[in-house]
Amino acid sequence: MFAVRCITPVASGKAVLFDAVAHPLDGGQVATLFFNRTTPPEAIASGAQDMAADIVTIANSPVLRIDLPAGGEGLTLRLDGRECQIAPHPAEPGLLAGHNVALALRNGESVRTVADWLDYHIAHHGLTGALILSRAQPGTDSAFAAGIEAWLAGNHPDFVLLLVEIDYPLGNPVLPPEAHPYCAPDAPGKDRMDIPPPDPWRSPLAEFVLYEWARTRFLGQARAVCALDVSDLLSPHAGPNVFDLTASSETGYVQLLGRNCYPWRVRKGAAATFGDHTCVQFDNRRLKRRWCVAPAMVPRETYWRQSRIGRARPLPEYRMFHRFMAIRHPTDSIATIVPKTSLIERDDLIALATGLLGHKPVPMPAVKPDHSHNGRRAIVTTMKNEGPFILEWIAYHRAIGVDDFLIYTNDCTDGTDELLDILQDEGIVQHRDNPFRGTGLKPQHAALQAAESEPLITGADWAICMDVDEYIDVKCGDGTLDALFAAVGDVNMISLTWRLYGNSDVHAYQDRFVIDQFTRCAREFANKPHQAWGFKTLFRNIGLFKKLGVHRPKGLNPQLWEQVRWVNGSGQPMPREMYRNAWRSTAQTYGYDLVQLNHYAVRSAESFLVKRDRGRVNHVDRDQGLAYWFRMNNNEEEDNSIRRMIPAAQAEFDRLMAVPRIAGAHNAAVTAHRAKIAELRASGNFENFYAEITGERMQRLSRLHRHFGANVFLRGPECVPDAVVARGPDEDFFFTVEAGETAH
Repeated sequence: MFAVRCITPVASGKAVLFDAVAHPLDGGQVATLFFNRTTPPEAIASGAQDMAADIVTIANSPVLRIDLPAGGEGLTLRLDGRECQIAPHPAEPGLLAGHNVALALRNGESVRTVADWLDYHIAHHGLTGALILSRAQPGTDSAFAAGIEAWLAGNHPDFVLLLVEIDYPLGNPVLPPEAHPYCAPDAPGKDRMDIPPPDPWRSPLAEFVLYEWARTRFLGQARAVCALDVSDLLSPHAGPNVFDLTASSETGYVQLLGRNCYPWRVRKGAAATFGDHTCVQFDNRRLKRRWCVAPAMVPRETYWRQSRIGRARPLPEYRMFHRFMAIRHPTDSIATIVPKTSLIERDDLIALATGLLGHKPVPMPAVKPDHSHNGRRAIVTTMKNEGPFILEWIAYHRAIGVDDFLIYTNDCTDGTDELLDILQDEGIVQHRDNPFRGTGLKPQHAALQAAESEPLITGADWAICMDVDEYIDVKCGDGTLDALFAAVGDVNMISLTWRLYGNSDVHAYQDRFVIDQFTRCAREFANKPHQAWGFKTLFRNIGLFKKLGVHRPKGLNPQLWEQVRWVNGSGQPMPREMYRNAWRSTAQTYGYDLVQLNHYAVRSAESFLVKRDRGRVNHVDRDQGLAYWFRMNNNEEEDNSIRRMIPAAQAEFDRLMAVPRIAGAHNAAVTAHRAKIAELRASGNFENFYAEITGERMQRLSRLHRHFGANVFLRGPECVPDAVVARGPDEDFFFTVEAGETAH
């Protein structure tokens, strides 16, 4: 049997009455009135009587129950000040009485999709009836009603299908059509999407009171009702079907737990079907909730919502379903609705697709990791005008076990290029011009893209992308990478969380080791500013990821996700939710026990003038001004752990300096750095800036970071009152401000 019901709401000012349903209650006759979620309760009145006190709220919508007069005449209501005659519609529980019913939303899905959905649940889950609430505007989708009626007559003539249309937009008024990738919960890059205008006829549902309305109007005598959309399939189960389980349970209420699933790929020119969906996200363990309920078994005071039955106790046993996302969000490219780096095949979905659904889905391509090792460790880096600091950095990392350095530079004027060319001639590094010009890429990103095809990187056993102001501080064993690898065991990724090192109140540039001069830094638990807990990743080059990234390799091959063995700086496993995109540690994932990345972002005040003048390699559009100095100059406590490696680093430095050309180039870079400092300090603007960052106020602020909220670091040091600056670092206080424009 096929039936259609068209509901015409009554709208008056701010009040919208979806429907008034007449039904028996306690031996009498009542009308239950269902309003939309934006109707103010005070806008509803009966004659001269304010009805607000008698209104209950279900799913954020006003619901009013009124005794009907014995004569059965209609109701007179004042809706937002206008008198309206309301003729309640008699409830029609007989249409689906005794049936196992699916209560479903349809938002543009095709006749074929709905037919496949019905076929599957009829054949494998005992479905005998369905109430489909079609979101289409009445009169715009008559072909669907005709098509599904014809299909039903030819395939399941005894099945009862009630198609309900409501002549009112039920969707979120600020969102585009639900089919658009913007409405897909796991879609990447939403901030870069070209978003269509709002379309409440097709946007995600906002009027959730309709579940309780459907109960009252049509479903009160159904044997059991299962809330599923036409993009959802119940999972196969060896036991009783969900309707039998619900109807025979003590509570009459069974939870359904669902997970999104996706195709790996849909064949060109074909529309996605249920059988194409064989993948889930390995790092998304969130479950959506729906339900199955036996209306006669739950108390009257319960109410139906989209995700649960309010005031009811579910059976401990639950059933699973999947939401088939390329049906809910049709797309030519699966990557627009989910990051494909997160997708893995599931055996149960493959079995469903190839078995019960009789489909041949496109499989994920096989990927095998490369477990060959050559033992070499490589750093890839970008730099500009870092001449006086290069040799120490290379010497230190050679001393702890780094073999190879691939260095990209651009627009250097301080002898950096000359020094690196000589080091390349001596076999110490590989030096490349940064190929960013004309690519539209930032210099650091262009360099990493180029590095992906460099034999020095592709052939490395371990690799890391890091900067010349970052030092790997191994705190276990003898301070070498060998000691670190022995401590962490059989892993292939190690997060090195930044430890921000300040200027230690060193103002003047000195030609001395950075790791010897600057020993004051942030405390370990320094989760603000957000830069403080960034990390870089030392990773084994075995093909788990497709490309290099600034903070960690990117483009996970999801087929290999179970082979990722990633630990933090304390050797503790990183959660799978971090595998694809994370670049910052959290309170649960930071660790410094075995290794940390010392980040000397400011060095001396004089050297910072040069850094500010030359600009940034990655964030080229951002100034390194007072706010940057404030954020990165943390002098809260002392940490000398890296200084035990000074003798080994000094010995390597001396070996390099014993090569006359290297020594000459290094000394020339030092001379150029000093000359640049003198030039900048002769400028009024830079000298004033120098005076500000070396003044007592900024020195005091560098020891107060732990007392500040995140917004203080975004707004900059000017937002901190002098009275707060005057407080001692060991005092117990907290200061923050309202969010504002970010300062640089």
